[in-house]
Amino acid sequence: MTEQQLLDLMSQMSREDKVAQLLQIGGGCYEEDNVLTGPSEMYGVDEEVVYSLGSVINSTGAQKTKKIQDRYLKKSKLKIPLLFMSDIIYGFKTIFPIPLGMACTWDMSMVQESAKVAAKEAAVSGQHVTFSPMADLVRDARWGRVLEATGEDTYLNSEYVKAMVKGYQGKDLSSGENIAACVKHFAAYGAPVAGREYNTVDMSERVLRQDYLPAYKAAIDAGCEMVMTSFNLVDGIPSSGNKWLSRGILRNEWGFEGVLISDASAIEELVAHGVAEDKREAAKMAIEASVDIDMMSPVYIRHLKSLIEEGEVAEKLLDEAVLRILRLKNKLGLFENPYGGADEEREKEIILCKEHRDIARRIAAKSCVLFKNNGILPLQKTVKNIGLIGPYANNKDLYGGWAIHVDKEDVVTVQEGIRQKLQVGSIRIAKGSKLVSDELRIYPFGTIFKLESEADLDDKMLLEEAKEVASLSDVIILALGEHFLQSGEGGSRAELTLPEPQLELFREMKKFNKPLVVLLFNGRPLDLREIQEGADAILECWFPGTEGGNAVADLLFNDEMPSGKLTMTFPYCVGQVPIYYNEMRTGRPYKKEVQTRFASIYTDVPNEPLYPFGYGMSYTTFNYENMRLSHHVLEVGQIIKASCLVTNTGRYAGEEIVQLYIQDCVGSVARPVKELKGFKKIYLQPGETKEVVFDITEEMLKYYTASYVYKTEKGEFNVFIGKNSQTYLKQNFFYED
Repeated sequence: MTEQQLLDLMSQMSREDKVAQLLQIGGGCYEEDNVLTGPSEMYGVDEEVVYSLGSVINSTGAQKTKKIQDRYLKKSKLKIPLLFMSDIIYGFKTIFPIPLGMACTWDMSMVQESAKVAAKEAAVSGQHVTFSPMADLVRDARWGRVLEATGEDTYLNSEYVKAMVKGYQGKDLSSGENIAACVKHFAAYGAPVAGREYNTVDMSERVLRQDYLPAYKAAIDAGCEMVMTSFNLVDGIPSSGNKWLSRGILRNEWGFEGVLISDASAIEELVAHGVAEDKREAAKMAIEASVDIDMMSPVYIRHLKSLIEEGEVAEKLLDEAVLRILRLKNKLGLFENPYGGADEEREKEIILCKEHRDIARRIAAKSCVLFKNNGILPLQKTVKNIGLIGPYANNKDLYGGWAIHVDKEDVVTVQEGIRQKLQVGSIRIAKGSKLVSDELRIYPFGTIFKLESEADLDDKMLLEEAKEVASLSDVIILALGEHFLQSGEGGSRAELTLPEPQLELFREMKKFNKPLVVLLFNGRPLDLREIQEGADAILECWFPGTEGGNAVADLLFNDEMPSGKLTMTFPYCVGQVPIYYNEMRTGRPYKKEVQTRFASIYTDVPNEPLYPFGYGMSYTTFNYENMRLSHHVLEVGQIIKASCLVTNTGRYAGEEIVQLYIQDCVGSVARPVKELKGFKKIYLQPGETKEVVFDITEEMLKYYTASYVYKTEKGEFNVFIGKNSQTYLKQNFFYED
């Protein structure tokens, strides 16, 4: 449709029709038995309104979505098609590593490819919009939704969300192979006080603009069609009713013209926050903040019409919201083809096809991070008597807490992956322990994931079976981790250690004094002090997805080389949290050579994390030397080239992620100890040396000054090139404006 045709369509809509476009409900309400009773009971609407609603959530499958769309359009007065939206966070049916794991690839082409696959599978199953990417900056591992984040760095987060938007949306939303992206959660959702889910967020405007907003802005600049509000406060006002944030920054400053949707029931929750007296006032706040779609709540549908009729809300706000929704439907080509890409036959061909599985396997291998290796890895395929022990030894729950469309039986376990590698020898399996203690509180994830009880398992018997397997083994592989519902939304934790039954298993396995490899499956940074001290090798596998078992086996047997690097710091203990590499300098920094209590230190643990941002080992080793700057003075419009030589000094060919950091030595406001400004991936054969060169531009040095002007201030800067945020070479230069 042309813009004029959309306006003509709007002119035919009653006020009730318009308000109905702003309500999103579950697609199950359009199934035969619920088509009247569901919406009527939940939202208080009649049949005519039911067939004027704008969108549904989490109804998938080509046959089902086409049936719903058919039933809807048959009774719809104006024949405006439904939008089908869904939580497709890191894969649809082919599940990729959780975003925190995928980020550890530091490979934007892989990130974009994963989103492209997810979009293709989702589109053919009748989906039009995904609630992804999540651009929330995270620094607190206690928060469960770090699983969905890409880490603690503003620059990296921005690069990741751009890649995901491009992967989802492609160049043509109406192609039948792409879906609209929805960046979330706007804004600063990743900084809840104490790491507790849905808790308040409190930060200065400078920190908000400097650290938290850029990734959302990057998604908008990449053409992201939708934005989702967050549950939290921003400067004391919840996002869904925050006019300064959504209408001011998002729309007026950034020029976003797309659809703004609330998170589930977030508009209704303005009342619980205490900023709206009732749901009527909540509706007024949200529409004035330019929130277009009310997800899964009755606030708009019950109150917007009367608010307009009584002159409390301008009708143009409703018209603006409706037009934005119609424009999105038009971009998706739904007026010409209301089914989009939904196709039952192509669904069978595309979903979980070999190509998609191969991509998932490769990305999963690249996302794993090697924390420790005393030479035991890689294993030889001729190794005999492997003992694979632990609750993740033969567990298909490798998909994490937000892969809600997964078919569990499609997941490859670690046991299955390893068995395919062994040419000679044997592998024995034992569960070894329960996943969690019986008394540990784990809530189910709504009706999506059910908790499987371990109450009938005997702890002593599990441990005895593990001991028997270990006694017959030459190498022990321990597959440990969080229960997949310990992380994700609603998965905040005050303690970050592995569950006690697994720690007890680890202690017993150590007593055998045999080579001990630990595989970790988790959705957040953990306190791994005990594991680090006692294991011979540690491989962080995250929740690796559908091909997780194959990817882990590829790494264990050197068919893939570990190359992942952390994008979120692993603390020494939970008492350090929140901990992140680019912290601000303090007036009394800790210095190892000076013994004093009057410094910024802990008296019982180190200041340093267990594993820093950017950290990750390989089976080979890399040496950095001969760092140089082309100039030591940067003038406006010029570029400084920073370079160093990197040599593969080990036995294997391998990939290294070379990282560039910059420190502003003196600013009008305090500046971080360092900030990531670039990275490059290089592949080196044993003995090979490459020069790695970075361009340093004036744009890299900008920040919000004391007067809130985004610019570069003249002065001295330090430059670091290294393998992580704590191991690097150093030079300096001066900027002159």
